[in-house]
Amino acid sequence: MNVSFLDDIKWNADGLVPAIAQEAGSGKVLMVAWMNREALRLTAERGTAVYWSRSRRKLWRKGEESGHEQLVEEIRLDCDNDVILLQVVQKGGIACHTGRYSCFFQKLKAGKWQAVDAPVKDPGEIYGARGENSF
Repeated sequence: MNVSFLDDIKWNADGLVPAIAQEAGSGKVLMVAWMNREALRLTAERGTAVYWSRSRRKLWRKGEESGHEQLVEEIRLDCDNDVILLQVVQKGGIACHTGRYSCFFQKLKAGKWQAVDAPVKDPGEIYGARGENSF
C-alpha cells in the first residue's frame, strides 16, 4: 500500500492525531482516540480500527481484549489535516470500556456530569477482574 497519504497529516508534537469513531449509518459519535502513523497505516491496510494508547504507550487494536472491534468503512481527514474521522461498524454494540454503547454517556445537568446511558454489559464480564479501572 502506498503510504504517502500519511505525509499529508499534521501530526502533533508527539506524532499523534485525534481520531473520531463515528457509527456508519446513524452518524453517532462513539469515541475519540489517538493515532500515530503506524496506527493509521494499519487501519487503512486492515480495515479495522487501530489506535495509539497514550497510557500504555503502544498500539491498541480496538476490540483486541473485548471482541468489540470496529470495522472501518471510510477514513476522512478534516480541512486542517489534523483530525481523522473513521466511519465504523461497531461490533457487539459496545464502543466504551465502561461497557456502554458510546464513550459519550455523561451529560451536564445543573452543573454536574451525570451518566445518562446505562452500560450494555458489565465491564467485569468483558475484561475480567481488571474491569474498566485499568484503562
